[in-house]
Amino acid sequence: MSSVLYDVPGPAAIRRNRTLGVVGTLVVLALVGFVVWRFYEAGQFSPRLWEWITYVRIQYLLLGALWATISAFAVAAVLSLAFGAFFAAGRLSDHRWVSVPATTVVEFFRAVPLLVLIFILYFGLSRGLGIEIDAFWAVVLGLMLYNGSVLAEVFRAGVNAVPRGQREAAYALGMRKTPVMTNVLLPQALRSMLPTILSQLVVVLKDTALGFIILYPELLYQARFLGSQNQLGSPILPVALVIAVIYIGLCLILTGISRLVERRLSQGPRSGGAKPADPELTAPQTPSGVGYGGGAA
Repeated sequence: MSSVLYDVPGPAAIRRNRTLGVVGTLVVLALVGFVVWRFYEAGQFSPRLWEWITYVRIQYLLLGALWATISAFAVAAVLSLAFGAFFAAGRLSDHRWVSVPATTVVEFFRAVPLLVLIFILYFGLSRGLGIEIDAFWAVVLGLMLYNGSVLAEVFRAGVNAVPRGQREAAYALGMRKTPVMTNVLLPQALRSMLPTILSQLVVVLKDTALGFIILYPELLYQARFLGSQNQLGSPILPVALVIAVIYIGLCLILTGISRLVERRLSQGPRSGGAKPADPELTAPQTPSGVGYGGGAA
């Protein structure tokens, strides 16, 4: 079977793809080996530069930074999803007095860089309006405004991607717009939107690192602090490698959750497994006790 964009490879193409895969893997391994060798030559694997990780106080410091990162991500993720759903519903509204302001808000916050939003929330509100906001909420609200606007577009595109016949059939049955949206369009759109939504949540997790600019004590801030300590040997590269591994682990956890949810949704609802009814018990009976099938009762 073939399609316009992709044909099933033949024997020669399979051999070529395998050869390219092996060569690409060897090139990547060679690059990684070269980088590791250069690190070794520069003394980045000396025990003194890695001794810091054995200190209990530093371990507690990293755990606190991990909790700060996870807490900012969790709150920002929930608020981003709510913000995106609210303004996506506004953009899908048939009333221009609702759709136009919603479109303006989404397009505005999508166009403003996230770092600029964080700066405005942390420094601008206090100096311009006299509203004090701490570093945690500056990071969370900045993430909500930017990523929520992106998610609003994801939700809108997912709903519009559902075949138009589904909507028309629901309206033909006499359903109003809200039940059509919640019972017909959203369940179908969710399956197509889910990978993009979870990918955007991974972006939310990584963007929490921008909090170090306003001194929010997340992982990157603590990594910069530890890497600049002369008494530890200024282990900026070892600390950065450890922080990178932590971020990779968090992203892998999110990816695993997304695959699990996607697999559960792709299975669909399970059947109850009810056995078919016995035809002898369901066949209508005549007054004489003989069924219409012609057999004696």
